[in-house]
Amino acid sequence: MSARTPLQARSIYRSLLREFPQRPLSSPSPLQKRIRTYLSNPDGPPSHTAQTRLEEAEQFAQYLRAQRQYTTLLERYNPGADMDEQERVRLTARRVGMNLPVEMKDGKGS
Repeated sequence: MSARTPLQARSIYRSLLREFPQRPLSSPSPLQKRIRTYLSNPDGPPSHTAQTRLEEAEQFAQYLRAQRQYTTLLERYNPGADMDEQERVRLTARRVGMNLPVEMKDGKGS
């Protein structure tokens, strides 16, 4: 099992990197450095064995994957969530076949 640990750690580390925003490998983020140290460093609290660390890292990767999927689904099924109120009203009116009247600003139509 100890021969499998480095391969498993590498696999988990790569799956974690896939969930983060893309950065060049020459300049990893501090979080990437911390995760790499956490997975590769055998020293740590006595209660944390190498297998426990890998299991925690795998759970974290699953959590990040779930959060990414949640965000994707939220954007897909609630497209107006990040719009301002006026734009949302305009698009809702267009959806039912209406156009909002042009508002007058300073005596000029915009």
